[in-house]
Amino acid sequence: MDTKPEINAVENSILDGSRFVRACLRKPVDRTPVWFLRQAGRYMQEYRDVRKHHTLVEICKQPDLAAEVTITAAEKLGVDAAIIFADLLLPLEPMGLDFEFLAGEGPVVHHPVRTAEDVKALRVDRAADLDYVAKAISKVAAHFKDRLGIIGFCGAPYTLASYMIEGGGSRNYIETKKLMYGNTSAWQSLLDKIVAVLTEYCLQQVQAGADVIQIFDSWVGSLSLSDYRQYAFEASKRLVRAVQAMGVPVIYFGVETAGLLNDMAGTGADVIGLDWHQPLDEGWRSVGYNHAVQGNLDPITLFAPVEILEQRVKEVLRAANGRPGHIFNLGHGIVPGTPVENVQAVVKMVREFRLQEASL
Repeated sequence: MDTKPEINAVENSILDGSRFVRACLRKPVDRTPVWFLRQAGRYMQEYRDVRKHHTLVEICKQPDLAAEVTITAAEKLGVDAAIIFADLLLPLEPMGLDFEFLAGEGPVVHHPVRTAEDVKALRVDRAADLDYVAKAISKVAAHFKDRLGIIGFCGAPYTLASYMIEGGGSRNYIETKKLMYGNTSAWQSLLDKIVAVLTEYCLQQVQAGADVIQIFDSWVGSLSLSDYRQYAFEASKRLVRAVQAMGVPVIYFGVETAGLLNDMAGTGADVIGLDWHQPLDEGWRSVGYNHAVQGNLDPITLFAPVEILEQRVKEVLRAANGRPGHIFNLGHGIVPGTPVENVQAVVKMVREFRLQEASL
């Protein structure tokens, strides 16, 4: 069946799209678009009120609640994009891995994947069970229409594999690397299964109205460059290209990735997210100017006095130097306890920034 006309229609609509989507495609914009990683979270009272009655996973699985949390945060902050409220680990459940969030410990996968038999047991035929995320996106898209960019997301293959194998977060990723080095066949099979599920999951999100998909490689900074090239790059590239074939741009983001940026750009992602460990202009040179970039204010700067906060915001914007393709964001997510008024102040600073005035 020929789907090309449908994809072209999506592409044409993107070219006329929001400020955020245009920046993803390195198109001219009237000002730098801004949004924040984890912009709906515990730092915001409205979210804490919802959490009094629902767990994180319950919010994710109830489209009305997930849409409400997403919309409330985007409107309160006045940002240019709304990222759907969901969690990286949601695809684990239809693959056959139960998990929960334990207070003080974060996510816990009860039966980690440690052997080739464990990998073989993982399912790839139940991605449709994740349709609650698409339903939430549909509600958010209907609410904002063309006013904001709508971001869907998923975890990257390496990062999801790490969670599956470690059983949660990790400091050294010992079990992950033991499987990666010791049973390359099982490792490759695991990544193949993850890519298959994520591809269907992302398609659901795009069909529901997501303008862009962000792929979070949260733990990829645990890899050396050689290991990234040998064990993670191809799977990420396949996922990036599969999503782009759906007619939307892709943002690819990781933390502690300064030494990986050039290779991450090799996936072909339209936008590379930069963490805060290096100046934005250095990161952009590593990525190459044929890619847009997103970032990269240190999230903890949001606790600083407003004068320092303004200095750091302007440093990031000056480093971008007005080049098309910069999306202002943090170099990671907003942390609990962040003053909401400081987040709102950053949005105002970005909106009002003019490169000519800043250089006077």
